[in-house]
Amino acid sequence: MRKFLVLAMAVVLCLNVSAKAKSPKNEGFVFTTVKENPITSIKNQNRSGTCWSFSSLGFFEAELLREGKSTYDFSAMFVANHTMMDRAVNYVRYHGNASMAEGGSFYDVLYCLRNYGIVPTAVYKGIEYGDSLPNTGEVVKLMTSYVDAIAKSNSKKLTPVWKKGFQNMINAYYGEIPEKFVYEGKEYTPKSYEESLGLNLDDYVSLTSFTHHPFYTQMNIEVEDNWRNGLSYNLPLDEFIAVMDSAINKGYTFAWGSDVSETGFTRDGIAVLPDESKGAQITGTDMSRWTGMTSDDKRKELTSKPLPEKAVTQESRQEGFDNWETTDDHGMVIFGIAKDQNGKEYYMVKNSWGKAGKYKGIWYASKAFVAAKTMNIMINKNAIPTEIKAKLHI
Repeated sequence: MRKFLVLAMAVVLCLNVSAKAKSPKNEGFVFTTVKENPITSIKNQNRSGTCWSFSSLGFFEAELLREGKSTYDFSAMFVANHTMMDRAVNYVRYHGNASMAEGGSFYDVLYCLRNYGIVPTAVYKGIEYGDSLPNTGEVVKLMTSYVDAIAKSNSKKLTPVWKKGFQNMINAYYGEIPEKFVYEGKEYTPKSYEESLGLNLDDYVSLTSFTHHPFYTQMNIEVEDNWRNGLSYNLPLDEFIAVMDSAINKGYTFAWGSDVSETGFTRDGIAVLPDESKGAQITGTDMSRWTGMTSDDKRKELTSKPLPEKAVTQESRQEGFDNWETTDDHGMVIFGIAKDQNGKEYYMVKNSWGKAGKYKGIWYASKAFVAAKTMNIMINKNAIPTEIKAKLHI
């Protein structure tokens, strides 16, 4: 009997050790989906600075899915073509004292839909330089040099053909935009195609959360890519996050603009806000080893599994923006909520870097990361809780 008890205890101990070794807590991140809303396929912006176009159009594609309509694939480079021309005109108007870059904002896409329409990617791929994916480094350099020559010249009067020359350059790389096209047996113009979608463009608003402008008013986010001066409704941080949670739970997605230059944003599908001041303690490493780590090694260790994160407040969020620690880097689409093995919630994010990373183009962004690093979101105003909409008067 004694031998049997000893043997039984040994077996139980062995099972406990085995169970501990196989515990999800030792397996990095283990996510369980809480709520997931429909999105279209993962796209690849490749070597182009057009995340704002891919993410905004991905959001509108998801809106059409939510409404029970067909699966659409809109041309990101159609938007880029029109936007670069508009940006050049703005740059010249300011005599070169404005932003002339490839980056943009969600408002650029809303403006394009409203004023120029849209076309399917099958109609306009926007790639005329022999690649299968966008690669715009060359043309952006050429466009910048061209428009600099116009905007910063000593001429007292502009030539009447500079816009034609600039547009020809864009068209050489992106292709000429069709005035009419046939798609699925019907003839459209870009504007009539947009109108056929049935989207109410007045339903879409931008939201943000900063203290250097009054809450519940509209503000211009002071970043270079917001060159059209699109306005965002300004909310307290707790209500800003409440809008996101409510939207996902009601079946909505939203376009998400964020800083992705942080240690906690990885190329493998994780976005967290680890407390680096506690790095050595929370990862179990020797302090001297932690101090001597390279930034890449530190990133890997701090994002290898669920770890304590920084506390985010309205004040810390504002400080990050004011100190240039939080920057306008990248646009994506948030479409769901998941939990890790410890019960912490994360937003599910559709990226535009192809099916990269562990989760094949999907990122999991902790709520702390989103609270700290979100620049703004574009959302259907009907997804906003009634009491918050009332405060915004929309």
